[in-house]
Amino acid sequence: MDEISEDSVLDGRVRLRQPARGYRAGLDAALLAAACDAGPGQRVLEAGCGAGAALLAAAARRQGARFAGVERDAAAAALARENAALNGLSERVEILEADVAAPFSRLGLAPFDAALSNPPFFDDPGALRAPSPERRGAWIADAGLAAWTGFLVKAVREGGTITLIHRADRLADLLTLLAEKAGSFQVRPIHPFADAPAKRVIVRAVKTGKAPLQLLPALVLHDRAGGKHRAEAEAILRGRAALEWV
Repeated sequence: MDEISEDSVLDGRVRLRQPARGYRAGLDAALLAAACDAGPGQRVLEAGCGAGAALLAAAARRQGARFAGVERDAAAAALARENAALNGLSERVEILEADVAAPFSRLGLAPFDAALSNPPFFDDPGALRAPSPERRGAWIADAGLAAWTGFLVKAVREGGTITLIHRADRLADLLTLLAEKAGSFQVRPIHPFADAPAKRVIVRAVKTGKAPLQLLPALVLHDRAGGKHRAEAEAILRGRAALEWV
């Protein structure tokens, strides 16, 4: 097995073992976890959970909910199980080894109340310099973004929520792919600086929802004057605040 490092997320509340090289969890996973608002007794699925960074942070934030992670890479799924045990979350967090390119029905599970995902950012290998083998699965969606959105829609009950973080320039694609079966969209842009274009968007949809789209206030991560994060962003990343939905 490749070298493994042990890190902490959510201001030290979650210990995370992950590969020392290759894809490592970062800001996107932290923001996705902060966007989870599952209530007590609800069931949440994350598609493509990797070593479990977003999944376990969401479980730590939402202690009354139950979680399942789907991951096709056997080594990453094994790490996610180890991490669930390491954090005393095995009773509430289940890891399933499966591919989102396959129908959700093959899992044999009832639809969830909510689904989360940080899908790979590219579905055309020619669109970027070839990533290292360790990163390819996290960067390239072999079955395309449509497979991920289709899986997520099938994974939730009617009235259930689907929350994704993705590149801002894929917003139109996300809305188009989800619109056939979901609606009531809420979109929160994520800007690196107040005067810079958004690089990420967090999109929330409701299965069979009919409410008008809402563009929510942006989250700005940094100030030009210096400092690692703005106070609002720092509070969210440390688990002292959540990304709220209307």
